Amino acid sequence: MRTTLTLDPDVAAMLEKLQRERHLGFKELVNDALREALPGMTEPPRSRKRFRTETVSLGRCLVGSLDDVTAALALAEGERFR
Repeated sequence: MRTTLTLDPDVAAMLEKLQRERHLGFKELVNDALREALPGMTEPPRSRKRFRTETVSLGRCLVGSLDDVTAALALAEGERFR
């Protein structure tokens, strides 16, 4: 089969590098790459184990309201902050 293929620059660079390293023709290299990659693309994606983060209670807020950042910093760093 003969076809025209437009490659992204990063893919073309990888193919050119492999072509130099393996001393293969471009056609042979592209066919080898497709033979290796295509079977993995036809398989259904593997299911991943759901990641869960355990929650912990930190108790009540010791600062009061964190809505007023200036007041929270003044309480944490002392009045010299203001």
